[in-house]
Amino acid sequence: MAFTTTSKIAGRRAGAGVAARRPAAVVRAAIALKDPPYALDALEPHMCKETLEVHWGKHHRAYVDNMNKQIAGTDLDGKSLEQVVVATWNGGAPTPAFNNAAQVWNHTFFWESMKPGGGGLPSGPLAAAIDASFGSYDAFVTEFKAAGATQFGSGWAWLVADKAGKLTISKTPNAVNPVVEGKTPILTVDVWEHAYYIDARNRRPDYLTTFVDKLVDWEAVGKRFAAATA
Repeated sequence: MAFTTTSKIAGRRAGAGVAARRPAAVVRAAIALKDPPYALDALEPHMCKETLEVHWGKHHRAYVDNMNKQIAGTDLDGKSLEQVVVATWNGGAPTPAFNNAAQVWNHTFFWESMKPGGGGLPSGPLAAAIDASFGSYDAFVTEFKAAGATQFGSGWAWLVADKAGKLTISKTPNAVNPVVEGKTPILTVDVWEHAYYIDARNRRPDYLTTFVDKLVDWEAVGKRFAAATA
C-alpha cells in the first residue's frame, strides 16, 4: 500500500511538472470600441447628444461586440480591424463577420471626419485637388450631397483620393466601403437612417447640408489626403 501511495504522489508531481512546462495560452485582445474625438454633446446643435448616445453608444458598440464574438478563436483573432475588414470581404463574397467589421471601421472613420465648429472651406493642397477634380468646391458639394441623397436605403457616401491626388466621389450600400476595393477614402458621411433621424427625421438632404456646412473636419480630411498622396 505504501508503494502505491508513493507512486500516486510521484505521478501527481510528474504531472504537475508537465503542466508547468506547457506554454501559457495566448490571450488576444478584442478590438475595442473607439471613443469619438470629442464629447458626445460637442457637435450640438447640429448633431445632438442623444444621436451620439444612440448611434455611437448603441449601434457602433453593438457592431464591435458582435464582430469580436464572430472572430474570437478564428484566424482573424488578433488581426487589425482593417485586416479583418478586407479578409471578411472575401473578394466580394462576404463572410458573416464582414458587416459588423466594416461597420466598426466605417463608424470610427465617420466620427473622425467631424469636429465641433466644423464646416467652412478646405485649404491648401486639398482645396486645390477639389478644384482640379470637380471644377470648384461648390460643384464638389453638389455631387457629394447627391451621392448621399441618392444612395437607396442604407449606406455611405465617400470622397476618395488616389496616389496622384485625383479625387472621386462614390456611394456604397450597407457596410461596404472603398477599402475593400483597395481605394483610399478621405471623407465619409453615414446615410443610414439612424445617423440623422433624431436630428432631422426623414430629411436626409437637410442632414447632408448640415454635415458639409457645419460638421466636416477639413483639417482631418486634409491630413488624410496628404497621407494618401505621400
